[in-house]
Order: sequence, then structure tokens, then C-alpha cells
Amino acid sequence: MNETTKVTIQNLLTVKSIVTVLLTIVFSYLSIVGRISGEQFLTIFSVVVAFYFGTQYQKGKEEDANGD
Repeated sequence: MNETTKVTIQNLLTVKSIVTVLLTIVFSYLSIVGRISGEQFLTIFSVVVAFYFGTQYQKGKEEDANGD
């Protein structure tokens, strides 16, 4: 396994990533079985994904600022 693959796997195993994946699975299931509507799923999923990618983006900007 090359170094890039190892880093990618380590990043996927962070708590934030695990929570994001689990929430996606749970809300997808609830939407499929009809416990929540598609609109509710989209709202919840959008918030979760926006938070996840927003924090990832901010982390990248902080690392860039520290690396200069």
C-alpha cells in the first residue's frame, strides 16, 4: 500500500468522517422505509455534508497558512 492510500484511509477513520458516513446511512435508510420524507432527508443531509466539507476546507486553509 502506498503512502497516499494510507493517508486517505487514516482520514476516513476520523470521528468526523465516521459520524458523517453513519448519519448518511441512517437517514438514507429512514428515507427509504418512509419514516422521513425525501425533503427532510435532503435538508438533514445537506447540513451534515456542508458541515463536514466546511470543516475540511477550513482545516486545509489553516494548514496552508501555517505552511507558508
